[in-house]
Amino acid sequence: MYLSDVDIKQALKDKEIVIKDFDESRLQPASYDILLGFEFMVFQRHTQAVIDPKKPAELYMEKIILKSEADCFILHPNEFALAVTYDYFGVGPKYCCNIMGKSSLARLGLIIHTTAGFVDPGNQLNATLELYNTNSMPIKLYPKMRIAQIAFCALKSPAAKPYGHASLGSKYFKSKGVEASRMSDNFVEK
Repeated sequence: MYLSDVDIKQALKDKEIVIKDFDESRLQPASYDILLGFEFMVFQRHTQAVIDPKKPAELYMEKIILKSEADCFILHPNEFALAVTYDYFGVGPKYCCNIMGKSSLARLGLIIHTTAGFVDPGNQLNATLELYNTNSMPIKLYPKMRIAQIAFCALKSPAAKPYGHASLGSKYFKSKGVEASRMSDNFVEK
């Protein structure tokens, strides 16, 4: 069951969900608008012929950090980039969270996550977004613009092993900045 605006405020009060620097003006009927951060990562196509998932993705990427809210990141047509949310948010073991695009940006051709729009019970983080421009024109993205919305779901029962549990090998637990894929960790022999 999704949480309403009333439920979100109560869950925040009960410390069952976290939204650092909660701003009530961004609270929607059943979601909360989150802002774009200042960090981005792009693939270095000019120096790499192919991506090998067995190798750390950082080898193929360059980090870009914007200095002020007046700066912008231009996402060109059919281009992919990673970005981080300005907001730090998360859930306790009784909830999960979905990151979803804003319809106003979708109507400009912006996809804010290609597949990874889910926050597991127990995780809190500045989420990394997978941005893709489906439009035939570039799109300007500004730090602290409303980039996505998060919706919280109550679980039927609390997770026995929340994200970050020692046995899970949680790769992005409590992440604070933009992070490249850690798929290569799956190929490391243990």
